[in-house]
Amino acid sequence: MKTVFITLMTPTVRGEKKNSFVGLTNLGATCYVNTFLQVWFLNLELRQALYLCPSTCSDYMMGDGIHEEKDYEPQTICEHLQYLFALLQNSNRRYIDPSGFVKALGLDTGQQQDAQEFSKLFMSLLEDTLSKQKNPDVRNIVQQQFCGEYAYVTVCNQCGRESKLLSKFYELELNIQGHKQLTDCISEFLKEEKLEGDNRYFCENCQSKQNATRKIRLLSLPCTLNLQLMRFVFDRQTGHKKKLNTYIGFSEILDMEPYVEHKGGSYVYELSAVLIHRGVSAYSGHYIAHVKDPQSGEWYKFNDEDIEKMEGKKLQLGIEEDLAEPSKSQTRKPKCGKGTHCSRNAYMLVYRLQTQEKPNTTIQVPAFLQELVDRDNSKFEEWCIEMAEMRKQSVDKGKAKHEEVKELYQRLPAGAEPYEFVSLEWLQKWLDESTPTKPIDNHACLCSHDKLHPDKISIMKRISEYAADIFYSRYGGGPRLTVKALCKECVVERCRVLRLKNQLNEDYKTVNNLLKATVKGSDGFWVGKSSLRSWRQLALEQLDEQDGDADQSNGKMNGNTLNKDESKEERKEEEEELNFNEDILCPHGELCISENERRLVSKEAWSKLQQYFPKAPEFPSYKECCSQCKILEREGEENEALHKMIANEQKTSLPNLFQDKNRPCLSNWPEDTDVLYIVSQFFVEEWRKFVRKPTRCSPVSSVGNSALLCPHGGLMFTFASMTKEDSKLIALIWPSEWQMIQKLFVVDHVIKITRTEVGDADSSETQYISEPKLCPECREGLLCQQQRDLREYTQATIYVHKVVDNKKVMKDSAPELNVSSSETEEDKEEAKPDGEKDPDFNQSNGGTKRQKISHQNYIAYQKQVIRRSMRHRKVRGEKALLVSANQTLKELKIQIMHAFSVAPFDQNLSIDGKILSDDCATLGTLGVIPESVILLKADEPIADYAAMDDVMQVCMPEEGFKGTGLLGH
Repeated sequence: MKTVFITLMTPTVRGEKKNSFVGLTNLGATCYVNTFLQVWFLNLELRQALYLCPSTCSDYMMGDGIHEEKDYEPQTICEHLQYLFALLQNSNRRYIDPSGFVKALGLDTGQQQDAQEFSKLFMSLLEDTLSKQKNPDVRNIVQQQFCGEYAYVTVCNQCGRESKLLSKFYELELNIQGHKQLTDCISEFLKEEKLEGDNRYFCENCQSKQNATRKIRLLSLPCTLNLQLMRFVFDRQTGHKKKLNTYIGFSEILDMEPYVEHKGGSYVYELSAVLIHRGVSAYSGHYIAHVKDPQSGEWYKFNDEDIEKMEGKKLQLGIEEDLAEPSKSQTRKPKCGKGTHCSRNAYMLVYRLQTQEKPNTTIQVPAFLQELVDRDNSKFEEWCIEMAEMRKQSVDKGKAKHEEVKELYQRLPAGAEPYEFVSLEWLQKWLDESTPTKPIDNHACLCSHDKLHPDKISIMKRISEYAADIFYSRYGGGPRLTVKALCKECVVERCRVLRLKNQLNEDYKTVNNLLKATVKGSDGFWVGKSSLRSWRQLALEQLDEQDGDADQSNGKMNGNTLNKDESKEERKEEEEELNFNEDILCPHGELCISENERRLVSKEAWSKLQQYFPKAPEFPSYKECCSQCKILEREGEENEALHKMIANEQKTSLPNLFQDKNRPCLSNWPEDTDVLYIVSQFFVEEWRKFVRKPTRCSPVSSVGNSALLCPHGGLMFTFASMTKEDSKLIALIWPSEWQMIQKLFVVDHVIKITRTEVGDADSSETQYISEPKLCPECREGLLCQQQRDLREYTQATIYVHKVVDNKKVMKDSAPELNVSSSETEEDKEEAKPDGEKDPDFNQSNGGTKRQKISHQNYIAYQKQVIRRSMRHRKVRGEKALLVSANQTLKELKIQIMHAFSVAPFDQNLSIDGKILSDDCATLGTLGVIPESVILLKADEPIADYAAMDDVMQVCMPEEGFKGTGLLGH
């Protein structure tokens, strides 16, 4: 432990050599950022141009220096790169922290991103930022270094007319599938494509579609040629990206003249960097970079904090290929000649234009940046000195502790002289020189009598009294445990428990034989039958618990035993286990009145059992049963008879309500009455339970209509809802039945609906008025709460309907598919504003403004009772899927892909006419509720993989870097 402690304190200092490089800290999953930063740092032209950018650090300047108490915080991306490059160039640290740069871009440090997409987006951001600079050397540096130009050329086979579309590029994206050499990938990128059949080209000269050829012509190449090897492609079967582990051969010298349209220029390139992705998955792994120092010509491997120089100024990729073996069936590495290399993990190759001029070796860091670097170096040196001092103090303390241990170690053993017990754990920590010694603590070894427990001897160490005096004088603690500290009571109890454990099997046989004999006279004892069946197991558990008291220490226990005992208590409470012979106790603590649960045993058998259960309740055969239980038994019989009589009377008085026959219906109002009463369906169900089984259920004494009202006392249902989805919550009562209900039960609230005719005889209109009236505010709150509940589900069924043609499904052809089945026309009517009245129901509230009060209790009732019916009848062409509200749309598309064999990017989804396009959004936020119907329109599959890759190139950056600073420009 001492060695580890010193190693952690060792500062990470940069190497002594002038050409040594500084690493970058991996902040979690930012290795892809670190590799590109090192590649860009070793582009001397880019570094020099960034140093020329004006800085806004004047706020931190004070005279000729910088505020000592102020930390420099770059304000722009260019300033972050400036400061980062200055530290990489002149810092004394072995590695530096790029968190400021990463934070400025808004990147997630815990998420692995696509390195190629990061390179494209950052270069675009950097070019856009530098375009505002006045200095042309700074403004145009990205185009000068990385920008080339090619043309999409289409030639008509009929008239020979050429059509050109010029385009700039910052990297060439090369397909590697089916190729072994880099030159083959470049040739495929530039090959001609025939446009025939349905894919013919419309020629402006011929004014008709003609067969044609299309290809790419390279017009100009940049100084730094970035070649993106498309290792990460989209797998249509899984709906995810995958990595191609194909070996690609490439040379250190690349002649691009055969591929350029204008010959005669200098197009010989020299390999300057190889970016590697270790791992077999496109969503994980590790990024490193092999980069050539443009000044010395030596190759270095940049692996976050670690930088390794290659031997002999040669690029060595062999070890990288060995570390990422994807499978045993992987093809063998092909042989590479001199000046060529093969890799199955390289995803980007960087070539530099070969020139006769030597690179500029005198790139000076601007003065203000160098001062910032010097200040950081000073802080680092102070930290190194502080760490060295701490290490020295640690060594000095270790030496002093070593001398102390050496002094006392010879006097520790206890011979004939007096001795004491000390915690073995404390003694081991004292011997460990790397940890500070704490006071002695012997409490874990004490029993409930505050003495040394006999079972704790094994975790104690016997030492001499001389050594104990020194320990307690230097470190304190206690209590001191001398030779007389051993607890005699615990020793005696321990012996008793061990003796009973050894004797248990013999006593079990003896008791079984005694139970076979018939008990005569009044010499027997009552024992519970359940206790007799399990007495040996109960005795063993009881002895184990007594044995477990060895872990007790003055009311405290160690962690394991405490958890064990707590779990035993919880288990006993859950299973409602009883101690021996407590199964024949009545609630009053006396002998129960049921003789079927007990039996009589002999005096000898009870004597044996009492040895194991001395605290068990004892009931001699002459003991009388509990008098209170006898009275309650008689009362119970009387109550059962009374309940039967009440149930029979109520059933006779309300025969239609019990059998649910001839019930009135709101949707088909009976002609012989203008008034109907309402009760809660919950009351009806509870009353029917009592009538069916009066001896098992309590009588229903009241009608609880308050559950149908809001906290203001208003009705919660409209007339339309009570005829449809809310009909299961209410029961309609005839006036004659209501009179009987008022006689038999206590009614808290009277709820009735009255039918009236308004207008004259020629134009009469039927109205339905409720008492109490509807509460519009609470009704609206109820609907909102129901909608929230629908968007918080964990597992629910939705239906996906595939549209088979390009025509939109219309309401008249498939009305069940136009709206979610949970949103019917009646629901839409209920969602009217407060000002609009339902013509079929009087909702007037008298114009009074209701007071806002807490709806907590009422919302609880809503969740328990009020539930809409959302049953959906599946039709042909639909498939049911099980989803949750927090599931993303992208995850749903994967489910749909497996159900309909349609790739996610070919899926066009909509619900209620609304297009579902945000793959990161959850189903709950998109309005997908249980029993919803989603329309699926499938696009035609993409014919070639090149076009498919183009689609992925457009989609992936918006998904992977969405919300970051890379897309802000």
